[in-house]
Amino acid sequence: MEQIITVDSVDDIINIFGKFDENVNRLQKQYDVSVLSRGSDIRISGEEAQVHKCVMAVKAMIERSYTETLTAQSLEYIFSAVEEDALEEALKLTADGICVTVSGKVIKAKTVGQRKYVDLIRQNTIVMGIGPAGTGKTYLAVAMAVKAFKNHEVNRIILTRPAVEAGEKLGFLPGDLQNKVDPYLRPLYDALFDMMGAENFNKNMEKGIIEVAPLAYMRGRTLDDAFIILDEAQNTTKEQIKMFLTRLGFNSKMVITGDITQIDLPDTKKSGLVEAMHILKGIDDIAITRFTERDVVRHKLVQDIIKAYEKSRTN
Repeated sequence: MEQIITVDSVDDIINIFGKFDENVNRLQKQYDVSVLSRGSDIRISGEEAQVHKCVMAVKAMIERSYTETLTAQSLEYIFSAVEEDALEEALKLTADGICVTVSGKVIKAKTVGQRKYVDLIRQNTIVMGIGPAGTGKTYLAVAMAVKAFKNHEVNRIILTRPAVEAGEKLGFLPGDLQNKVDPYLRPLYDALFDMMGAENFNKNMEKGIIEVAPLAYMRGRTLDDAFIILDEAQNTTKEQIKMFLTRLGFNSKMVITGDITQIDLPDTKKSGLVEAMHILKGIDDIAITRFTERDVVRHKLVQDIIKAYEKSRTN
């Protein structure tokens, strides 16, 4: 069987096929089909079911090539969307971004799971994003916080983490308490630097508009007109996460992120995040979403590593 897709120009074919036809090679390997170009036509031939899948993948590649350079990662996601019959959702990912970094990069959801997460943050007061490393839980939450701040929806951004050591001891480090906990907060600093620039970040920090602090600093406060992010929440105790949740003030949003497969608490302590997921399930205006390895936007090997560990846990 053969199907033909006609594109607007030869340049479009170059963008879709990739450097040294690397994208075509991936398509042919994925679907066991032949993919050739003739002028502005892309000809796909092979077994009917596989040709049909390949046609859907190529159409998705064409759509995404208008807004981004196709990568091995974006192709893998398109392949997954085709297999899960979620291509329509995947094509929506080419819509407008969340915000723009200081380098001019548009930040937007790259997977269906990420898009759902962003939509839930828009629609709910409290959102829990649960999933493995590399799924963009923290980065997208910070992007949404920056967008809300720039749109004057909130007056400040507060980012916090529990200061739990992941197998390393930091107590020997010189400096005061803030100096000692800064290593825990570095991923939050990095995300804000990326989106606001170091100068604006520092200026807003001095004014108290942006606050990056360990979770213990939240006790006794009421947080009004703020976008508040609790990162690495799997390392909170049940008392800590209850304390954090009850800091919520008027006109504020909370996003809680964590990976319940990477709990660094002592064996005698239960994760407050795991408990909160059960206790708060079904409450109106609180949403819980789970990411999978398909939402990982790092190197493809990260997906494979996560799959391997998940397999080892079930065996």
